[in-house]
Amino acid sequence: MSTEDAPPVALEVGPVAHGGHCVARHEGRVVFVRHALPGERVLARLTDAAPDARFWRADAVEVVDASPDRVPSAWPEAGPGGVGGGELAHVALPAQRAWKAAVVEEQLRRAHDERGVVVEAAPGDDDRGGLRWRTRVELVADADGRAGMHRHRSHDVVAIHDMPLATEAVDVPAVLGRRWSPGARLTIVAPAAGDRPLLLADGVPLVNGRPDHRPTARSSVREALAVGGRDLTWRVAGSGFWQVHREAPGVLVGAVADALAEDGLAGARVVDLYAGAGLLTVPLARAVGERGSVVAVEGDARAARDLRRNVHDLPQVRLHRGDVAEVLSSGATGPADVVVLDPPRVGAGRAVVDGLVSLGAERVVLVACDPASLARDVALLAGAGYALERLRAFDLFPMTHHVEAVALLRRS
Repeated sequence: MSTEDAPPVALEVGPVAHGGHCVARHEGRVVFVRHALPGERVLARLTDAAPDARFWRADAVEVVDASPDRVPSAWPEAGPGGVGGGELAHVALPAQRAWKAAVVEEQLRRAHDERGVVVEAAPGDDDRGGLRWRTRVELVADADGRAGMHRHRSHDVVAIHDMPLATEAVDVPAVLGRRWSPGARLTIVAPAAGDRPLLLADGVPLVNGRPDHRPTARSSVREALAVGGRDLTWRVAGSGFWQVHREAPGVLVGAVADALAEDGLAGARVVDLYAGAGLLTVPLARAVGERGSVVAVEGDARAARDLRRNVHDLPQVRLHRGDVAEVLSSGATGPADVVVLDPPRVGAGRAVVDGLVSLGAERVVLVACDPASLARDVALLAGAGYALERLRAFDLFPMTHHVEAVALLRRS
């Protein structure tokens, strides 16, 4: 019998775990169950239950005893059996942040750090109920040409009728209201400040609903942010990487600046790893001034093009495009007083940390979007003599299990 045909199983739900689920047990086997809350009794449909698997997965489909933190789902289409991207939509917003704090604390304990963590809300999220924060939305057309998203842990496309996480400027209804070529990948970008929205279909910009193949067609957007009384701008490819929460750029730039404020940056030598389009590079360059320097390293060709354009008027910035570990091992960056790194979800890893340590920086600021990767990199840095001095966590992905952290480590 397949898991789809099997009757639901009764589960007593235990603590939260990294990945957006809670831990339960069924007949002695660990079950990671989504759409549940600690302390609940639920009926759950097994979604991954191979006989020889170390653990099983399940979706709670009926709540027998509900947690006081349970609320009506803010996005039912992301519920059991639905699309990914809204796995905590059934959890009250304060409890979502407590959930994420517990996960970050548990992961840090693996790095032998017992500190408590508070997950801070982004400005405006409480007023919006944790909704309308995404400035970028990726959709895909199903076999009938209807725009949708992938089912959780599946390549199946589920047509959707709403996307309540998108900001009002991201015109999701217009995209959902028409038919597309089956399999078309649709990107909607609406900067929180700086530019008008942009719609791409398979990477090609659309104008009045039609592909614009002209070489001069607008395929990027201008992002803007006020930092220290100065208006800064970035040009970013529409299909390129930028923080998706409308307040995330300001939150992260501010958190990095706060982490480095005590000793200052004027005249410092800074190395910015995984620089992307330069979200942190540009304000770092302004902070070090003409007497300082910033070496920015980025491996992705598209992001590196955006980065070069965004720092063209900053002579104190030097760019290296290439694999971060390889650039570090080559010695191309030179020594540093400060290293800032914002690695992908998998984290920096040993090779990058080893290369980073060789730069001799007194301070390291680690921006991490995954608690497990954060803890692994903190442990690697601790083994190299860097103590975790402070850490802040931010809820930049409401209704999901994702959480962003900014850590300051100092050579001990």
